[in-house]
Amino acid sequence: MQNASKASLGEMQRLLDIMTQLRDPQSGCPWDVKQTMESLTRYTIEEAYEVADAIAVGDMHDIKDELGDLLFQVVFYAQIASESKEFSFDDVAQSISDKLVRRHPHVFGARPDDEVKSDELSVTNKERTPLSDSALNAQWDAIKAQEKQLKKQRLKQDEAIETSILDSVPKGMPALMYAQKLQKACAKVGFDWPDAAPVIDKVREEVEEIQQELDTKQRLLCENSADQNSSSNSVRDNQQAIEEEIGDALFAMVNLARHCKVDADTALRNASNKFANRFKGVERLAAKQGEKLDALTLDEMEALWQQVKQSSHAK
Repeated sequence: MQNASKASLGEMQRLLDIMTQLRDPQSGCPWDVKQTMESLTRYTIEEAYEVADAIAVGDMHDIKDELGDLLFQVVFYAQIASESKEFSFDDVAQSISDKLVRRHPHVFGARPDDEVKSDELSVTNKERTPLSDSALNAQWDAIKAQEKQLKKQRLKQDEAIETSILDSVPKGMPALMYAQKLQKACAKVGFDWPDAAPVIDKVREEVEEIQQELDTKQRLLCENSADQNSSSNSVRDNQQAIEEEIGDALFAMVNLARHCKVDADTALRNASNKFANRFKGVERLAAKQGEKLDALTLDEMEALWQQVKQSSHAK
């Protein structure tokens, strides 16, 4: 293998060559050699979140580095697949390039070798006209539906197998994103609230049901303390009910965010960042006063919190 540091090598090819050497059974890195696609998935998710964090901070140097780490994950998967002659990195690049061209006929026009063909979607450079957002969404959905049908044919699935509009929503998504995707899919066939007002009512209803379960838990704990022979199964069942009701409330809140045209994950991330920044402010104020947080009462920490909050509002 040529020296990967040679300037004549393109940087992408250099990365591919480095990956090959890392996976070499004789001279590679033992950790890299033993990895599988399954073992890598958690690292891929971590790297994606680190990209998001770098973007939120706005440090372009960190963004560049984190994007490189994420790219390395793609190269890693492709290398593992190429070793079993399933597909290569070039196949991955070709697949996404073909998909982008196929899904953007309004930009690239129709090609005779496109996998997905539709008279309604085919345009030429001369015929190309700007599409409205609704037309773009309709076009996108139509193309994805065609792709799904082709995938079904490729896998030779039995026509009798039950299918759902929700089958295309990956269950491994982060919970907020998964809920949002499910709701969007159902909304496309009309299973949705007409506006935000009934969703707010639903949120209130779910919060009230949480309160009911908490009240039940308190009653059960009192009963159990009074009767030492009482089983704790009822308390465990109630705890599961509390979890279920909180899940329903979170799902309703995601629905409310969607109706308000707010991305639930972004909103929660921003709120979390705001909380973290304010808490760090509390830590700074406590240190300035020569105090340790764990030595302060809750009321004292709350007073510091209010100072930080007022200071942030004044900016």
